[in-house]
Amino acid sequence: MKSVSTTLIIAFLFFAGTPQVKAQKKLDQQTVADLQTTPKYGFILTTERHFKGVFGMYDLLIENGLEIEEYEIVVKGMVVKALTKGSELETFFEKYKGKIKVSVCSVAMEKLGVEAETLFDGLDITPTASVRMLQLQALGYNTLTY
Repeated sequence: MKSVSTTLIIAFLFFAGTPQVKAQKKLDQQTVADLQTTPKYGFILTTERHFKGVFGMYDLLIENGLEIEEYEIVVKGMVVKALTKGSELETFFEKYKGKIKVSVCSVAMEKLGVEAETLFDGLDITPTASVRMLQLQALGYNTLTY
């Protein structure tokens, strides 16, 4: 009896702790129409979780029929260390190469000791993340900060 209880507890913890595949949400027509008025999007972030989340948002927008002209992620902070050749994020990024621009803050690179040649292909280096975001706003991008 004790082993059955233990097995059930382990099974519960396994399934409760396993990330579930989430179905993409359906956006209502008004939201899609509103978002389509400014089809350029810019994000600034510092964590791997938000990095992946913003790619998921891209998928959500595309799946709901939005026509995206530009989609850019500006990264600074510790996530910069995870953008190196051979990393999990390099594999993750492959699907989006040529669709999403990723700009890496050179100040963060310098502070974290990340050399340009260690970054995986497809990334751009920007002098400062904050100035790049101001530039995107000046160019009419919808912007979000994470």
